Amino acid sequence: MAVVTNEYRAEARFQRVSPQKARLVLDLIKGRGVQEALETAAFTKKRIAPVIHKLLTSAVDNAKYLSGERGLDLDVDNLYVKLALANDGPRMKRIRPAPMGRAFRYQRRLTHIILSVAERQAANGLVTKIEEPKVAPALAPKAAPKAGAKASKPASKATKTKSGTKTEKPKAAAKKAGAPKATAKTAETAEAPKAKTTGKKAGKKA
Repeated sequence: MAVVTNEYRAEARFQRVSPQKARLVLDLIKGRGVQEALETAAFTKKRIAPVIHKLLTSAVDNAKYLSGERGLDLDVDNLYVKLALANDGPRMKRIRPAPMGRAFRYQRRLTHIILSVAERQAANGLVTKIEEPKVAPALAPKAAPKAGAKASKPASKATKTKSGTKTEKPKAAAKKAGAPKATAKTAETAEAPKAKTTGKKAGKKA
């Protein structure tokens, strides 16, 4: 079943601009939201842009008034530019003087501008806005191995310190074991002079 949408129009007839120049601005606002279209028309550097801005404001005011008269619940923030046309109006024939008494003819074009706004309605299964999936930056996967490497470095330091304590224990034990040997050597050296002295005393007595 087709979704019925209410359109609200505004027209500006007999504008002193060519349809081609008017379409340059109308193509910028066609299909956009009303607020975005008003901002675009306000900051567009074209002579017809203020006229289109005023016409779009009139279309929004018509939508508010008619929805209030008909008792409709209208969301102004949900309005968008559904139709933007620049039709050719009557042409004024003019003559430009030319050399040697001749005259060249040219035409002044007029334009009928039509704007129509409508409310976006989300039907069942109808997607009004498509959100693009967010792509993760390329640097994110590289950051994980760095964190892992940083985490592994303290672990390796911890293992080194553990191994250092283990190796220090046997060295300390060896030093402790070497201490009795040193005491035994000192005892032997102390006994040796005593023996020499006793030998000398015995020789003197003899």
